[in-house]
Order: sequence, then structure tokens, then C-alpha cells
Amino acid sequence: MAIKFQYNKTSLQQLEKQLKVRERSLPTIKSKESALRIEVKRTKDEVRSLELQLEEEIRSYENMVALWNEFNPSLIKVKDVTLSTRKIAGVLVPVLSDIEFEIGTYSLFNSPSWYADGIELLKVLARTGIEAEFSGMKLELLEHARKKTTQKVNLFEKVQIPGYKDAIRKVKRFMEDEESLSKSSQKIMRSNQEKRNLKEEEEVA
Repeated sequence: MAIKFQYNKTSLQQLEKQLKVRERSLPTIKSKESALRIEVKRTKDEVRSLELQLEEEIRSYENMVALWNEFNPSLIKVKDVTLSTRKIAGVLVPVLSDIEFEIGTYSLFNSPSWYADGIELLKVLARTGIEAEFSGMKLELLEHARKKTTQKVNLFEKVQIPGYKDAIRKVKRFMEDEESLSKSSQKIMRSNQEKRNLKEEEEVA
């Protein structure tokens, strides 16, 4: 981005102020980026762990495939999911607080004895699946925030701070040159005035 400035003292003060703001903000933004990087890695591990857990749970119930054919899947459904939010490195993310299931009615006498266990197993599977889904959502939000923070660090470090420093240097050089020019002009004018005065004195004499 091109930094707009003028070759005067007011513009110089503005440039110096903007530079100071960015130099002061940079360490804070860098520490936020670092915290987000750590959190992104931790959440990636969490998502991977939950996905593996879900796969293992599904595999462990495969030996009950014959029994599942007798099971009525409409007996259990997710009724409600309670959410809360918390800030992680300044980013608001959803947190899964609770899952409420709705269990349909079935006859304890006419249904197979393992129905109650089957319902509990499905609760475990659903909970793990929903937790994995929420961890994935959290990861997306954190990754997005981390990318934006990295972009801001790069913008400050590689573009704006060097840009403001360069603009300040140019304005200062211009003002120094202008001052030198002004002094030289004054010296020439003084010298000419002295010569004129001397000539006038000679003419009078």
C-alpha cells in the first residue's frame, strides 16, 4: 500500500505517530498469532483423536451387526444440544455443554433384553460424533483467525513499518535540504547586501 504524505512538519508528525502505533501493536499481535498457532495445533490433535475414537467405537460394535438388524433406530434421537462460548486467544468459539437425547417407548417384555444397552451404545456414538463436529467448527474459526493475524503481522512487519520509516526519511531529507537551501540563500543575500553597502560607502567617499 502506498503511504500518502506531504513534505511538511505536520505530515512528518502524523507519520511518526502512525509508525509508533504500529511498532507498539506488533508485539501484541505477534503473541496473539503465537497463541493461536498453539491452539490450532491442539484443536487439530483433538479433532483427530475424536475421529479415531469414533472409528474405534464403530468397529467395536461391528460384532453386534446381526443384533442391530432387530433394533429400531427411531427409538433414540438427539432432542437438544446446549452450547456455550468461550474466548481462546481473543477468538470466540462454540463449546458443547450438553446433549439431550429423546428415547422412544418400547416394551421391556417384548423387546430384546439388549435394547437398553443398544440405546446407551448409540448415545456414546452420537456424543463422540457431535463432539468431533464441534471440534471441527472450533478448528475452522481458530484457523481463520490465525490466518488473519498472520496477515496483519506481515502487513505491519513487511509493508507498513518499513513504508512509514521510508516516508519519514524522505520528509526529513526534504526538510533538511530545504533548510540548507534557505541558509545558503540567506548567506548569498547577506553577502550581496554587504557588497551593496560597501559600494554605496565607496561612492559616498
